[in-house]
Amino acid sequence: MSRTAPPSAPSVPSAPSAPSSVGASRAEAAPGSAADHPDDDGTPGSAGQQIEARVYAAISQALLSGKLRPGMPLRERNLAQALDCTRGAVRKVLARLGFEGKLMLEPNRGAFVPQPSLDDIRQTYRARRVLETGVIASVCGQLSGAQLAVLDAHVASEARSHADGTHERSIRLAGEFHLKLIGMADSAELDAFAHALVAKTELYKALYDPAEFIHCAPTEHARLVGQLRDGKTQAAIALATTHLDELEARVLTRAAAAETPDFRAIFAEAFAGAAL
Repeated sequence: MSRTAPPSAPSVPSAPSAPSSVGASRAEAAPGSAADHPDDDGTPGSAGQQIEARVYAAISQALLSGKLRPGMPLRERNLAQALDCTRGAVRKVLARLGFEGKLMLEPNRGAFVPQPSLDDIRQTYRARRVLETGVIASVCGQLSGAQLAVLDAHVASEARSHADGTHERSIRLAGEFHLKLIGMADSAELDAFAHALVAKTELYKALYDPAEFIHCAPTEHARLVGQLRDGKTQAAIALATTHLDELEARVLTRAAAAETPDFRAIFAEAFAGAAL
């Protein structure tokens, strides 16, 4: 069963309080550790916010680097010990990541890395195609020089990140390109929906798409900016559609392989024994 749901525009505040269900265990942490007080982050004001920012960055990086696998549980106590912080700080971060669609929070069970079904993945990419092609049709040939300069600078950052080999940063920058472009349609509702969709596809890419394919994004984004500059609406829509189609196909291929067990390999030893 899938642990993710079709995307929808968020309708809750951007800084939700952590639900009490995050983290299945309330056992005592090891004496002397930073996790001794599970219900209090133990740090006032900005110091506590800095700790939460560090925890958020660490978990996000692990997600976007593909180190956390689909369906993996994230336990408050274990994370607090690994990150040298309190369970209260971890709980807040898990709630934020759940709100952003990067984790699934299940009542009385805790936080999990999403394990999307193939249909979940298809629906999310379909929604992105509909949204982004509509935005391109709206803004193509209408962007100011300053807006185009913002997109050019972002593509340059993507290219540098790829050259440096920073996979998780490349994924994040690739998603941010689309958010910057959608933001130029000047619609807060589109922005909210886009952030939810891009967060999901960033995660799908990290979980399933091999790192060697990341190089396509800066090149294709640069071509797209050129077409937006020249007012080539149909060419820009075709490029964006093909780009998302290829991303979806790669993710689906890897997700399907992960979802289907190789029974021949699993039972190879039994078959070999029966043949003797």
